[in-house]
Amino acid sequence: MNHFELFNLPISLSIDTSGLSKQYFELQRKYHPDRFVQASAAEQEEALQVSAQVNKAFKTLKDPDATLQYVLQLKGLLEEEEKYQLSPDFLMEVMELNEEMEGGMTDAIQSKIDQLKKELYADVETIITNYQEGVTTEKELLQVKEYYFKKKYIDRMVDNLII
Repeated sequence: MNHFELFNLPISLSIDTSGLSKQYFELQRKYHPDRFVQASAAEQEEALQVSAQVNKAFKTLKDPDATLQYVLQLKGLLEEEEKYQLSPDFLMEVMELNEEMEGGMTDAIQSKIDQLKKELYADVETIITNYQEGVTTEKELLQVKEYYFKKKYIDRMVDNLII
């Protein structure tokens, strides 16, 4: 059972998280291992596994980047620990930003980073917000994959500066 099935949601690249917490707590009440202390060992093990899956699914579905990653993996378009080749133009643009950050993060640099992220998202926003299982094409999902890796690269660069 995938995360969407577990939470009774359609597969989507963009989750409305407003009811997600409520669904999470309902599933935890139903499957929490503490409710199965008097059950058989097999039932206890199953409850433990389902509870762990509920936790993992909730963590994934409430994080937009993790949701993109999960759907791309479900579709067989993203492998665990995949080494994705980003375009040289993008890498040059980010390298220039990285050089500017050597003196530390400034409001101007943060603004440039925010603008770059906004531009990257604009290229895939329609695909992400209008995703439909069986309708959205593989070509469109590959565009989302490109966005995912570019955003991940920028986020990692910023995180490394902060650390």
